[in-house]
Parts: sequence; structure tokens; C-alpha cells
Amino acid sequence: MQIGVIGASKCSKEAEEIAFKVGQEIARHRAVLVCGGLTGVMEHAAKGAKSEGGLTVGILPGFNPQDANPYIDIKIVTGLSYARNIIIVRSSDALIAIEGGYGTLSEIAFALQAGKPIIGINTWKIDPIIVIKDPVDAVKKAIELSCKERKP
Repeated sequence: MQIGVIGASKCSKEAEEIAFKVGQEIARHRAVLVCGGLTGVMEHAAKGAKSEGGLTVGILPGFNPQDANPYIDIKIVTGLSYARNIIIVRSSDALIAIEGGYGTLSEIAFALQAGKPIIGINTWKIDPIIVIKDPVDAVKKAIELSCKERKP
């Protein structure tokens, strides 16, 4: 199972802490964390996952794998800038949005078009995003919805 974590590269301290906890929970459930591979929410989520021995995948916007934060195991170089957001969404069984700006909003839109479940923590208020404040509960819900999506 692959859970996408989306959010801004520049974020609040609160978002950093939430992302770290989300990453930890994803790893504890033995899911793979998929993100944009850069700083901010992405880095803190990956750091949390690595602290629990998890596997992290970064879908990078540029051409250089060295742009990835130090907690990314698998670096996917796209050279696509924001268009790489589609790959993040398509590679995830469910997504957790933490805060975020317009880049996050584009990922949310792609997820809605693709019918992917989205859990939101302090992010855009768009129906049908499922708003959950607690990182542990957010990951549990994402995994629950991912399992429902996978059943034939």
C-alpha cells in the first residue's frame, strides 16, 4: 500500500510536527510513503517514516536526484515541475494533505478527478476531503479507505 503525503515546501512548525507523526504512522502500518521529495511537509513526513524504518519515495520536480531531502529512499526524477503532482497522486492509494498552497490544491484536484481518497489536516476545505485533526487517526482512515478502493 502506498500513502501520499502532500503539502507545502514551506510550512508552519505545527505542520512539520503533524507531518512527522503522519510519516511515523505510515511506516508503522508498513505502507510506503509517497511525496514530492523536497522540504517542508514532504521532508518531515519522510523523516517520520524513516524514524520507524519505513520506505519513502520522492517524486521530484527537477532533473537532479540530489534535490531530494535526506530521508528519501527512492528518488524519481521527472523534470516535470508541478506536473509531477499527477504522478504523486496516481502512485498513491490514498492521500493525506497537510496545510499547503496552490501546489497542494492541484494535487487535491487531481486526486478528486482520479477518485482517490483524501484526508485533510489543516488544509483546503473542499468537499469530499475528509477532515481529521489527529495524525494517527488520519493515517488509519487513509489505510481503511485504501483497502476499500483495492477490493474488486
